Amino acid sequence: MTYVRFAALLAALSFAVPAAAATIARAAPPSQGSVSAGAENKAAEAKPAGANPTEARPKSAEVKAEDEKSVDPKPVTVKPAPAKPGEAKPADPIGKKSAKPTAQGPASAAATIAPAPAPEPEKPLTRAEAVKRANAFFNASPVMTADFVQIGGDGKRSEGRLHVQRAGRVRFEYAQPATMEVVADGAQVAVRDRKLNTQDLYFITQTPLKFLMKDKIDLEKDVTVEDVKIDDSGVTIAIEDKATFGGTSHVRLIFDPKTFKLKQWQVKDPQGYETLISVFNIDQAKVPDPTLFKINK
Repeated sequence: MTYVRFAALLAALSFAVPAAAATIARAAPPSQGSVSAGAENKAAEAKPAGANPTEARPKSAEVKAEDEKSVDPKPVTVKPAPAKPGEAKPADPIGKKSAKPTAQGPASAAATIAPAPAPEPEKPLTRAEAVKRANAFFNASPVMTADFVQIGGDGKRSEGRLHVQRAGRVRFEYAQPATMEVVADGAQVAVRDRKLNTQDLYFITQTPLKFLMKDKIDLEKDVTVEDVKIDDSGVTIAIEDKATFGGTSHVRLIFDPKTFKLKQWQVKDPQGYETLISVFNIDQAKVPDPTLFKINK
């Protein structure tokens, strides 16, 4: 029972601050160019024969041949047949004009669907930047309400509701069947057992992560930062606190790698027992009821 109480105390007071290609459809300019050419060819076909330069020349030759009473029918047979829709007229100026945008179509399409320049890769997070962002998270808001899940050194799982208001006020309400309750009023910490109707008091200065109860937190100044590990699963900042009850405690703060909200913390007490707490459903706007942090002495 003594370890359970002490583990609950370590876990509870280890946290006294808030935690928290779309696909581009390719255009088909060549097809549009073909339709345009077809339309223009139809227009050219519908025009009077005299208006078409290519047809006018053979007819003039035919008339001239008749005037000269020529018996050679070849000038008549070289008359070009009317162009069918979709066929290009090599001698037709209109056909040449319509072919120009068709040739430019693919270049235009390529310009339209050209991919945007790839963004520059993010620079790796440095130790100094990780600590700076951790401080920013802790100092962002003085209040927090959240659900928590706690796993003790003995593997026992507990859950409940967490209320925090800086500086130094914390309340862990454990759901049944747990009977523990931890309350800090800014000066002292009470570990209560509802079943046994007992209450043990400790000074906040004897608890792990007491520095997190300050109005302004600076990890580099308040504690010893032992290590910073960064990977896809999270950013872990390992710190050491030599002034806790019973000796030195080691704490690992685990942050989300994208939002940099604190999602877990782990406390290893002087006896080597570890307590892990995860928080979720965080509300950093609601101010807790002050009576939640009252200790009846």
